[in-house]
Order: sequence, then C-alpha cells, then structure tokens
Amino acid sequence: MKQNTMFDLTSGSVPKRLFRFALPLFLANILQSCYSMADMAVVGNFVGSGGLAAAASASKLLFLITSLGSGLTMGGTVLIAHSRGGGRRDQIWPAAGNLFTGSLLTALAITIFTLLVYPSVFQFMSVPSEIMPLASSYMHILCFGTVFVFGYNACCAILRGLGDSSGPLKFVAFSSVLNILLDLLLTGVCGFGMQGAALATVFSQAASCAVAVIYLWQRGMLKGLKRTDLCLQKRVSIPLLRIGLPSAVQMSVLNLSYLLVTGMLNGCGVAVAAAAGVGLNLNTFAAMPCWAVGQAVTTMTGQNLGAGNIRRAASTAKTGVWMSVAVTAPLVLIIQIFAPQLIGLFNADPAVIREGAYYLHLCCGLNFLPYTVMYLLDSFATGTGDSRFAMLNALFQSVVLRLGLSVLLGNVLGWGYPGICLAEAVSPILPAILGLGYFFGGRWKKTLPPPKADTVWPNGNK
Repeated sequence: MKQNTMFDLTSGSVPKRLFRFALPLFLANILQSCYSMADMAVVGNFVGSGGLAAAASASKLLFLITSLGSGLTMGGTVLIAHSRGGGRRDQIWPAAGNLFTGSLLTALAITIFTLLVYPSVFQFMSVPSEIMPLASSYMHILCFGTVFVFGYNACCAILRGLGDSSGPLKFVAFSSVLNILLDLLLTGVCGFGMQGAALATVFSQAASCAVAVIYLWQRGMLKGLKRTDLCLQKRVSIPLLRIGLPSAVQMSVLNLSYLLVTGMLNGCGVAVAAAAGVGLNLNTFAAMPCWAVGQAVTTMTGQNLGAGNIRRAASTAKTGVWMSVAVTAPLVLIIQIFAPQLIGLFNADPAVIREGAYYLHLCCGLNFLPYTVMYLLDSFATGTGDSRFAMLNALFQSVVLRLGLSVLLGNVLGWGYPGICLAEAVSPILPAILGLGYFFGGRWKKTLPPPKADTVWPNGNK
C-alpha cells in the first residue's frame, strides 16, 4: 500500500498533522460551493428564472440525499481509522468491502423510495405549480445518480480513514470542471434545458465515482480486498451502522430543521426571505473551516484511539477547537464589518441589504465560538465511535433549540424575524457546554479500550 498520499496521524506534531489533513478538506468544501453557484448560474441563464427556482427546490432534496450518503459512510471512516491506527491492516478490507456493499444496497433502496415520493415532497415544499414540471423532470433524472453519490462517499470515507485527504479534493476538482462543461454543452449548446442540467450532474457523479475507485486501486488500497469482504458480515456491518446511522440521522434532521426555519422566514416577507437566504450562504462560507477541521479531528481521533493513544486523541480535540477559532474568527470579523456590502453583492434592494446585515450581525457573530466548540467536540465524539452522543447533541441544537426557539420567539411571542435570528444565534451555547462536559468528563475514554492482539475492532467486538 503506497503511503505517499496518506498521513500517519498517530505521530508527529498534532497541529501540523491536523492542519495538513484539514486543508484539502477545506479546499474541497470551497470548490463544491463554487461549483453549486456556477451550476445555478448556468441554469438561470439558459433556462430562465423558472428553471432556477426549480433547480433550487430540487437541490434541497438532493442535498438531503447527499447528507444521508455522507453520514452513513462515516462509520467506514471511523472503523478504518481505528484499524489503521492500531496496525490491523487485515481489518481494513472487511470494513471497506462491507461499506461498498452496504452503500450500494442503501443507494438502490433510496433511489426507488425517492422516485416514489419526490412529487409529494415537492407539494409539501409548496413548489409553485408553474415550475413543478421543470422541478419534476430535473429530480427524476437526478434520482438515478444516487448510487454514484453513495459510491463516491464510500471511497472518500475509506481514504479519510486511511489518512488521505488530498484524494477527495482531486475528485471534487475533477467533478466540478466536468459538470460545468457538461452543463454548458447539454443545457446551452444542445438546448436540453433542465434535463440537460440533470444529465450533466449524473454523468459527472458517475465519472467522479469511477475516478475515485481507480484512485483507490492504483494506490493499492483495494488490492487486499477479497470477495468474501464484499459479503455483509454481522461483526463488521453492525459497527458500521452503529456509527454511520446516527451520523446520517444527525445530518438529515439538521437539514430538515433548516428547511422548516427557512419556511418560517419565507413567511416574514420577500425582503426577509431573500436576505436570510444570502445571509445563510455567507454564514455557511464562514463555517467551512470549522467543518473541515471537524472532519480531520474525526479521523485523527480514530487513528489515535485505535493505537491506544488517549492523550494524543485528547490533544487532537483541543487543537481542533483553537485551530478552528483562529481560522474562523477573521472571516467572522470581515463579515461583521462589511455585512451590508457583502449582501449588496447579491441584491441591491435597500430592504434586503438592511435585513441581511441584521441577520449576519446576529447569526454570524459571537455565536461562532460556541458553535465551533460544539461542532468540534461532536466530531471528536464521532471519532471515538460514540456517534450517538454527537447525534443527540446536534439534534438538541438544531431541533429543540434552533427550531423550538424559532417557533417560541418568532411565532408564539410574536417577535417575528428578530426572534428567529436570536434563536439561531443562541442555539449552540448549551450544546457547546454539553460537549465540554462530555470531553472533560472522560466517558469517551471507556468507549474504546487499548488494542489487543486478538481484537478484531478496537471496541472489543470479536
């Protein structure tokens, strides 16, 4: 197995290892964000405003499916990281094989389910009748790319667990360029409209998945894989689900809560809806460094606990928090100072600029510190194998606090838009405190005992 593209995260300087591993993940997030904007721009220019609205509606459902794939494959990242850290290479292949088979079966089931329910979902989302045919034709084709989305996520999960974060960056760069070129060709030159945009997305997903598999094979990461590893095995699939399923639930419910809060904001008027939409995108951009470091913390924690190095795992969590704060703070400061100007880049309406600046000042301010602590410690918990705590803490933040407080302050107390913004701002505080209690309480130290020669997985499962 070639090591030149992978990091051994169990040795060396913790800050340097964490930064080098997180940087490609951050750049991949940036590329995905830029690609999404370019994709929407192509649809808006060649199909029109109706196509743009249809793509925006379908994209919300597609993002939910992608989140499911990313969450379910998280179990593969953690188990492979544990095995690599503990020097048990022979246990990497069953995890990888079961991950591939489980992802394929899940993707097929989700494809069938989505094809059956997406018309009802669009009705629930109140998609306007005039764009419903466009949204439906777009989504119908996108459903057939689900298997490639899950396959791609499975490959990236394996790579992250092994310590390779540069591979996913290459895949995203390749997929982004290919998708934009195909968008221009099929949607613009060939005039296939929404169907062309959907086909471009599916083709690029398939190509990216194929390139990821080839990348794994060429670097010897699949050469130890046997046919029997592709058969679902209880001793492997149960740990995969134990970690991956809570992560999938966490991501899915998190996105659903955002959809519901967005619906509440839509009821506050067009200016508020537009302002909050732009503000959320800018807030998301500011959070990208935190998300990248969180992914790195999950992998690095897994490898070090697999090696039985509890002290280094704890150092990883602490380093991840201050590193995220150090990188995110300047972005937040820039957004605070130039909030009106940044909103004005997207919309020149004075009302939108005013409401958007209000959103950013309240929702992208001091709350970034508790959010960073919460997210990084949830990522740490996932790396230990305790994704259930991460799920419960994230659901507490997104459903009970953000959504619950939005209803209480915005609707029940009648504070409207300011109340919803306030709920978003304060929602990470209590979960951050719970995360600190989890970390310093030390329960995670009992999650994975030190590796033994006869241990199949670090958690003691034979």
